[in-house]
Amino acid sequence: MANYHVTQKKGQDGWNVQKEGGKKASAIVSTQKQAEQLAKQFSSNNGGGEVRIHRPNGGPIRDSDTVKPGNDPKSITDTKF
Repeated sequence: MANYHVTQKKGQDGWNVQKEGGKKASAIVSTQKQAEQLAKQFSSNNGGGEVRIHRPNGGPIRDSDTVKPGNDPKSITDTKF
C-alpha cells in the first residue's frame, strides 16, 4: 500500500504530492485539486492506501481518503459533499 500527502509549503505557490516517507515530491502542480487527483492515481497504481490532504501553507491534515483496495480504518461511509 502507498500513502500520499498533498501539501503546500509556506511561501510556495504550488502543491506537492509526496509519498509517505519520501524525501522528494512525486509531483508539484498549481492547484490542490490537481494534487489530490494525482495522489489518488499514484496510490491506486501502487495498490491503494490513504491520501491525506493538508491545509495550505504547511497546515494540519484537513481530510483523508482511502484509495481502493486500501483498508479504510473507519467502517462508515464517507459523507462529504
